[in-house]
Amino acid sequence: MAEPQESPLLRISGNIERTNVGDEAHFDRAMLERLPRRTLATSTVVTDGINHFEGFMLRDLLEWVGADGQRAIASALNDYEIDIPMADFHTFDVLLADTMDGDRLTVRDKGPLWIVYPRDDHAKLQDIRYDYRWVWQLNHLEIQ
Repeated sequence: MAEPQESPLLRISGNIERTNVGDEAHFDRAMLERLPRRTLATSTVVTDGINHFEGFMLRDLLEWVGADGQRAIASALNDYEIDIPMADFHTFDVLLADTMDGDRLTVRDKGPLWIVYPRDDHAKLQDIRYDYRWVWQLNHLEIQ
């Protein structure tokens, strides 16, 4: 895997097979945009109404780096951190969004990357425990 040409948006470390900077995988926007794009329309607990998100499936990214573990520790630019079971990414179509309602996400509006669950597609995802897993300003995943 090539090294990023621009400043990385996301680092993945831990139990991964493919790396490009030391023992981590670093991704800039251009690298992430090579993944198959998906869209998701859902409500959130921090915005009004239904929002239309675009990005890529987290499971596709984790497959790309050869991630193997039981959990992903997701960290954000604001130092928020939470453990997410890896099973979530296979059970649900969890999106790593970089746009919302047609606009590229910025740090000011929960970007540049936001973990988005298909909340409206599964009653189970309306539980507050899942709301905590919607990490905005995501910048690091550690696979354990």
